[in-house]
Amino acid sequence: MYENPGEGSLDYCVCRYGHSRLLFRGPKRKLDVPYCAIVGGTETYGKFIETPYPALLEQQTGLPVINLGCVNAGIDAFMNDSAVAEICAGARVSVVQTLGAQNLSNRFFTVHPRRNDRFVRASKTMKAVYPEVDFTEFHFVRHMLVTLRDTSPERFALVEYELKTAWVARISALARGIPGKTVLLHVSAPPREGEGDLGPEPLFIDEEMIAGAGAEFDRVVQVAPSDAARAAGTDGMIFAPLDAPAAREMAGPAIHREVAAALEPVVSALMR
Repeated sequence: MYENPGEGSLDYCVCRYGHSRLLFRGPKRKLDVPYCAIVGGTETYGKFIETPYPALLEQQTGLPVINLGCVNAGIDAFMNDSAVAEICAGARVSVVQTLGAQNLSNRFFTVHPRRNDRFVRASKTMKAVYPEVDFTEFHFVRHMLVTLRDTSPERFALVEYELKTAWVARISALARGIPGKTVLLHVSAPPREGEGDLGPEPLFIDEEMIAGAGAEFDRVVQVAPSDAARAAGTDGMIFAPLDAPAAREMAGPAIHREVAAALEPVVSALMR
């Protein structure tokens, strides 16, 4: 593990494409040659990771891979972004990583259009289901969901069902809007430790949902990281001491290597 005692030792070369308001990991790439685009959240972005799996995939295939990972993004961030749509439209292959179903707007609540982990407001329907909850207390979706589950597991089942249904519809629509070849990537992870535990990560995604959404993609790649990769933890990650708790929640370099290895034969075949 390499701890960064100061700011800026890991340069993400943050960039934007077109008129997008989303910040992506750079360096910014030219889009005038055949390329693969990878859409995802914090894991795809590779926070605290010197060489995340999109960069590893590029090394293995020898083909340009555009990292469209965005910190704390859910599906909505990409559905609402014209630059992402244009880049995926020009890609020979687009990989979409499954993101937690909690970070998207739905009939019960609204999230921030770009920082999808941020809670904005509860709907009248949500307030009717949970009349005893003061939703003005919440700034983050996960905090709200933990409170709702602890308040009433029975009523929480309604919220979870809505999130799952919205997730399948949203990611299926995203796939249908991409004209080139598409790959759905699912990287499983155990539940978070402590009171924030709402189940395995990415949250609320099950095999039935992957199968349903996967029907809209050309290929589905599922990666269950090995025990050895998980045991490696933060080895090789670069972060300041204060970021250690956050780093422990993220996939380390060993997991990124396994994800890239799983994607390589699929992406190489589709890029031909």
